[in-house]
Amino acid sequence: MDIPLLIPKEKPPITVVGDVGGRIAIIVDDIIDDVDSFVAAAETLKERGAYKIFVMATHGILSSDAPRLIEESAIDEVVVTNTIPHEPQKLQCSKIKTVDISMILSEAIRRIHNGESMSYLFRNIGVDD
Repeated sequence: MDIPLLIPKEKPPITVVGDVGGRIAIIVDDIIDDVDSFVAAAETLKERGAYKIFVMATHGILSSDAPRLIEESAIDEVVVTNTIPHEPQKLQCSKIKTVDISMILSEAIRRIHNGESMSYLFRNIGVDD
């Protein structure tokens, strides 16, 4: 029985829509693991005149040589949540910042368990919480 080869998905070319010259660019994704596409996007944005480049993702897996690639790239800062431990990666790259979401997750779990309103979290929890 032949096992079919798995071929990686072909990634579309990086396209910048609009003028980013002199502006702050923010790249948002759900997961950041292999950072090649983020680094390439940052380089394209920098070539087009972006002033600063931030990458934001919910889950920061940051595998392999991701910290080194980020550190050497045009990316100014990578912001991820603490849903996945990434302390060793942070030691290798000063550009990685973490947002602690443990309190809001625990409050969401408590509210769901007690049958309380979840919309409260979106209306009443501030940036500093």
